[in-house]
Amino acid sequence: MRVSYKKLWKLLVDLDMSKSDLRKATGLATGTMTKLRRDEDISMDAIKRICQVCNCNIGDIMDILPEEDA
Repeated sequence: MRVSYKKLWKLLVDLDMSKSDLRKATGLATGTMTKLRRDEDISMDAIKRICQVCNCNIGDIMDILPEEDA
C-alpha cells in the first residue's frame, strides 16, 4: 500500500496556508515535510498534529492507495 497527500495540498489552498505555514504551525521537521512532498509514510504523531492545525480528520488529508503492479 502507498500513501497520497494530494488532499492535504488541496486543503492548504482552501485554508490559504502555505507548506511553510503548515510546518511552522505544526512544528514538523523539514525532513517530515520532505516525506509529505514525496508521498512517503510519516508518523501518526505528525498526522495528528496536521489534523489539529487544519481542524480536519485523517481522511481529509491523505489516501491509502494500492501498490501499482510492477
